[in-house]
Amino acid sequence: MAGLRGRRRRRKWQAIGTLGALAIMASAVYAIRQLMHGGLEPSDTAGLLGLPLGVAGLVVAVVALRKPIEGNDAELARGWAATLARQVEDGESGVWRQLLGDDTRRINLTYNLHPAAARPAVAPAAGRLTTDGPGPVTLPDIVTYYRATQPLRLVVTGAAGAGKTVLALELMLALIDGRAEDAPVPVRIPLSRWDTEHQSLPDLLQQRLVEAYDWPIDLAAGLVRYGMVLPVLDGLDEMDPLAPDGSPDPAAPRATAVVRALNAYQRGRDAGPLILTCRTHHYDTLATHIEVLDAARIAIAPVHTSDARAYLADRALNPARWQPLLDHLTAHPGGLLATALSTPWRLCLTATVYHRDGDPAELLTLPDVIALDGYLLARYIPAATRTVPNPRGYAPQDVHRWLHRLTTHLDPTGTLSATAPTATEATDLVLHELWPLAGRTRVRTTDALLTTLTLLPLAWTAPLRLTGLTALATGLALISGALATTTDHPTSAANPLRTPQGPRELAFGLTVGLVGGLMIGPTFGLAAGLTTGLGVGLGLGLAGGLTREPGTNLGARAVIRSDARAGLTCGLAVGLGTGLAAGLTGGLAFGLALGLPLGLATALLSGAQASRRYAVFLLCSRRHLPFRLGLFLDWAVTAGLMRYSGPAYQYRHRELQHWLRQHPQPPDLP
Repeated sequence: MAGLRGRRRRRKWQAIGTLGALAIMASAVYAIRQLMHGGLEPSDTAGLLGLPLGVAGLVVAVVALRKPIEGNDAELARGWAATLARQVEDGESGVWRQLLGDDTRRINLTYNLHPAAARPAVAPAAGRLTTDGPGPVTLPDIVTYYRATQPLRLVVTGAAGAGKTVLALELMLALIDGRAEDAPVPVRIPLSRWDTEHQSLPDLLQQRLVEAYDWPIDLAAGLVRYGMVLPVLDGLDEMDPLAPDGSPDPAAPRATAVVRALNAYQRGRDAGPLILTCRTHHYDTLATHIEVLDAARIAIAPVHTSDARAYLADRALNPARWQPLLDHLTAHPGGLLATALSTPWRLCLTATVYHRDGDPAELLTLPDVIALDGYLLARYIPAATRTVPNPRGYAPQDVHRWLHRLTTHLDPTGTLSATAPTATEATDLVLHELWPLAGRTRVRTTDALLTTLTLLPLAWTAPLRLTGLTALATGLALISGALATTTDHPTSAANPLRTPQGPRELAFGLTVGLVGGLMIGPTFGLAAGLTTGLGVGLGLGLAGGLTREPGTNLGARAVIRSDARAGLTCGLAVGLGTGLAAGLTGGLAFGLALGLPLGLATALLSGAQASRRYAVFLLCSRRHLPFRLGLFLDWAVTAGLMRYSGPAYQYRHRELQHWLRQHPQPPDLP
């Protein structure tokens, strides 16, 4: 998403810092080499010793140009908030439209104030999504309801598919639409990835602005500090795994930690404003020992038959096709079909399936809700494929098989039968965690083989006279192949002097380099060994400090890209540092022969482990999944089949995931 170019700004200064470190290293290596040759005048010696200091001073002077924006911080924050509001509106309006079936027609949800056991907020007794529609307006719309709540803390609860996220998005967009200059900007954050042990709520908000909206860290911190961000926390029920019987965990440690953090959150002397969504059953279970204080809890009611009928009539492109179904709902407001269509999920499913063609009256012949769900879900993927733009020409049959294949990854024990209950399934599809789906042994073997074959040819680049270096590069290729059977969490590039591990990694790398230089000294000469060892050590130290865990608010594909960039950065640091140091002592051929394999091995094994393993997984899954899996899943989000949840993809609804798991092949449709 277009932002204030915060990522570009950070990458620019990371590149400047890395190049500056290499310049300091090169000047130090050059000075050491000249001093070792001897025969220098005292003035020459002083000049050589001053060279690294002069280069270091120049680097510090350049870095000092990175100044924060000056001015009244509070006034600047208000100006920044206007930019953030436009970003949020542009991004969330697309999500809102996707949840409505790629349309703008809304289901007019109603909700009631739920009594709280302790310290409830003052709020109206009931409300509805909008004041549009037939009849007199007797209930406030969602934005009026929220503004009448004191303090401004709202907990939205409802059953699965009741429309909690849609209601939260409607409130966000309405608040932005009528936002005053000094009002906070609502920012939605999927709760499932909140690291409650190490992050406060302000830290989470700042991270969300940096990673999801591309804000520079200092500006994001200013927005949060001056209260210009309203947290909209989506999915408290997704924080903890379910109990073995599929019910909510009564302890729910992570959700409990979230509620405690929300109860401690304040602005000035008042409880901090917030919006929270959670499934009813989960919140009821949690509320037996803790609940959000000073908040109004609302419960979304089933969709009234008149609102369901109005929504379907508004979505209809050909009203005559829909008339028999609409007449039936009018005549039987308490009937089976009206009850089944009282959830936004089934209403949207029905509107999507029959949006362009088909006879909605077919639903009148179905005997029960289970049959209705199966009938609609069997037609949902073909309808979604026809309805939204499909530039890559995905066939409905392929989409069905690919999505079914991915459901098998969400079996947490490997023992779920096709008829296992919905609640026992996992939900998050994280790209770099999908590789076991292609077979653990197969992927590991392929990964090791490809890594070895990538590095082995570099052993042949060594000059013939350096047989020891050829043997070293060959051994490195074989060791790297063996190490490629393991993998680690994804990484992200960082400033090596601003991460907690950066200085430690730098000191460790220099120590390892010094010891290594002494060990290889007998082979290549003491001067060459020490210089090369220090170059390798400095490169390894920089590489260790250059990486950190990526943030939890990065997009699904952005995690893979970030990991690949971190690998490239680490490889360049080690390759250039080693090659430069070795080249100054042993010549260009020696520097290339040593720097290339070490740099490439570091890139593959230190910084880009997750992205490397993901690429191998795609190669091993060619017959079962599209090679550009991330692009396909992004398209599935726009088609309303999937949704984003931080760095993970999730099925649009658990009922869809459950049905796909039960049906490996697309059903035959008339």
